[in-house]
Amino acid sequence: MSGVRRTVNRVLLGLAGLVLLCVGGGVLAAATGLSVPSWWPWSGKNDVLLSEADRTRWRADGWWWPTVIAILAVLVVLALWWLLAQLRRARLSEVLVDSGDGEGALLRGRALEGALAAEAGGLDGVSRAQVVLTGKRSAPRARIRLLVEPHAAPDEALGRLTDEALAHARDSAGLDRLPAEVRLRAVKHRAERVS
Repeated sequence: MSGVRRTVNRVLLGLAGLVLLCVGGGVLAAATGLSVPSWWPWSGKNDVLLSEADRTRWRADGWWWPTVIAILAVLVVLALWWLLAQLRRARLSEVLVDSGDGEGALLRGRALEGALAAEAGGLDGVSRAQVVLTGKRSAPRARIRLLVEPHAAPDEALGRLTDEALAHARDSAGLDRLPAEVRLRAVKHRAERVS
């Protein structure tokens, strides 16, 4: 999820920067007297961004204000969504491991995720596993997605994940507990023919 959010951030920031650069550069060029294309709305030093006619053109039409309000509402909702997405911590970058000497050590979160995903993916009946660590570095939590084979029993896969992969990860990192949210999904397959 964080990769998607990072991509969306880069695209949105890139587009916003490009629009601001083009509009600002065009306005600056027109204001300093440089030549601008004929379709550019501002062409001289004394031009205003919105003339009196432009500001009042559609004010009397019934669709104008609802459209303006709807567009502004959508922009506010998108801006709030983007802001909240920035505030959410997607991934835990490191886990604090009790080394027994009172100081502790730091374990890369991706390393623990990779080890847990590899062990979970190797369980019988599991086709693939994805793991993301969230929470605090002293109290991590795991979000696990398992893609289970058609023949697998979900309760057995979940039990083995808890008893084996999660227990090994918890013990190897020296954690008292490692809560996990597990989502199971079955591999898509064609119906088998019975003869």
